[in-house]
Amino acid sequence: MFTGLILELGEIISISNTGESAKLKIRAKKTLEELKIGDSVAVNGACLTVVELSATSFTVEAMPETTQNTIIGQLKSGFKVNLERTLRVSDRLDGHIVSGHVDAVGIIASKQQDEIAWRIRISLAPEKLKYILHKGSVAIDGISLTVTAVQQTEFEVSIIPHTLKNTTLGIKKVGERVNIETDILGKYVERFLQFGQIQQTERKGISLANLKENGFLG
Repeated sequence: MFTGLILELGEIISISNTGESAKLKIRAKKTLEELKIGDSVAVNGACLTVVELSATSFTVEAMPETTQNTIIGQLKSGFKVNLERTLRVSDRLDGHIVSGHVDAVGIIASKQQDEIAWRIRISLAPEKLKYILHKGSVAIDGISLTVTAVQQTEFEVSIIPHTLKNTTLGIKKVGERVNIETDILGKYVERFLQFGQIQQTERKGISLANLKENGFLG
């Protein structure tokens, strides 16, 4: 579990591919403190497992599910990536609950300065945009942000100079892709409602009234 507060920008040293799977070696500093093999690290918002360690870098593996459904598969040597360690139970939850399970890939539609802030619009598929709520939380490349506007095919966030300087949003340009994780609470609510509807349908399906409606009883 993560909070969406980026610890540092790491740098991809190398990437080795085996079919659709990938192994990424990442240069870092703060992230290495007390890091162990088997630990989880969010790389641009995707939760990956550490498999190798050195004094200046760590290596993670990404399976086909990850490379096909996130921007991890498009990363190259020299690219900067957002890094976050997992949440300790004793930590303050300054961001929001982030699972590290990317829901979709969005595209930066525009970046516009607004006094000290930058307004960034993200294009997203409608079936995923339904989980984006005005004033709700969203993780973009693993960064916890508040949604400031929602339209039919886009949503907007506003970021401060600190975020622009210390995350990939300060580097990426219009047209580039970003990992999107929507608020986990909304997905659970939807699932509970769907499950309730299924149960109601099943109960209706074996009721006497339903049997009469379909001609099985006189």
